[in-house]
Amino acid sequence: MNKAKKGQWRNILGGNVLAFGLVSFCNDLSSEMIYPLLPIFFSGFMPSAMVAVYIGLMEGISESTASLLKLYSGRLSDRLHRRKPLTLAGYAVSNIIRPLTALTAAGWQVAALRLGDRIGKGIRTAPRDALLSESITADIRGRAFSFHRLMDHGGAVGGPLLAAAFLYLVLGRALLWRQGIVQAGPQEMNALRWLFALAALPGLAATIFLWRLVKEKTSSVPTPQTSATRFTSSGKLPPRFFLFLLAVVIFTLGNSSDLFIVFYAQTRFGLGLGWIISLWILLHTAKIICSMPGGWLADRLGRRAAIMSGWFVYLIVYTAIPMTTHLETLCGLLLLYGLYYGLTEGAERALVADFTPPQGRGRAYGWYHGVIGFATLPASLLFGVFWARLGAQNAFFIGAALAASALCLLLLTPIKT
Repeated sequence: MNKAKKGQWRNILGGNVLAFGLVSFCNDLSSEMIYPLLPIFFSGFMPSAMVAVYIGLMEGISESTASLLKLYSGRLSDRLHRRKPLTLAGYAVSNIIRPLTALTAAGWQVAALRLGDRIGKGIRTAPRDALLSESITADIRGRAFSFHRLMDHGGAVGGPLLAAAFLYLVLGRALLWRQGIVQAGPQEMNALRWLFALAALPGLAATIFLWRLVKEKTSSVPTPQTSATRFTSSGKLPPRFFLFLLAVVIFTLGNSSDLFIVFYAQTRFGLGLGWIISLWILLHTAKIICSMPGGWLADRLGRRAAIMSGWFVYLIVYTAIPMTTHLETLCGLLLLYGLYYGLTEGAERALVADFTPPQGRGRAYGWYHGVIGFATLPASLLFGVFWARLGAQNAFFIGAALAASALCLLLLTPIKT
């Protein structure tokens, strides 16, 4: 390995990139001890037929509310010329509120705390991504953001593994792997409450790591100015940036919460807690495997090519899932679904930075995360309604059709002048 490549990897695996990776790992460790188990937790409060609608409503309102804060916090970090305080505040809010799910006694209380968790995400996301983009050079942005997502998904694997170990000790093998589950019983609900309370520990670690390890950037990383990345005299972002956002919005309208895939597996195959945790781990393991190769492709072959490839994979998976009649086939589709994440997550964030200069990057990331969040409300809500009224098959097919439309628009979006 030559000196240039060694220097690139030192930038990716050191400083703020590594620090944010540790923060995301611990934060997702906490979050994923709770999140994939919410469908079963909800079933302890309401009939199973209402769970899909409730999940859609909860996720849509939470993400859309958080979007307002993403827009505002990104602009505010530009005006303050400081990213870390807002980032720290956002992580602290989420990790204080999230474990309180253990104390809930009704479905609306779970949804309210989920909203509080997402508000914390809304505060931190745009300033965090802006600070991360300013901590590295443009030629390795795809890999840096992909490494951050890799650590995030690592926590998303570790969280369910910890949850499975804890539930095995509390419930035993028979209840953990019980199939044909429709509603969670008293033993399962009590075990879940204790598990959710323990999620406070890795959340506290994430907040401490951010406070101690992440450094504020006093000056922005120099970025070559081109007509694609320069503000106009009126301060507006380039039109091609908003065309890219339109493609993202169309795609997001068909990209509902991954909880629906878990819920489909639960209802289609009658899976218990252990099976659901295993599927969630499988999905995030696939994300980990694909993260760095996806970032490398985004840096070498171009951000748009990577994003379009990922959206095409998504289209295939959403078309195939509702036609699946075997659990083994669904597992294979989850592995393929991880490739979609690997190809798009780092590439999309890197492309936002490519469009904008450092002094306006907080605002750009605010727009990016904001429009995704706004589109999530109708996406998750309508998916839940379509599921209840038209059936799971048609709900997934509609998502696939919107992905195809977004692909066509992104193909027409000018990336370079």
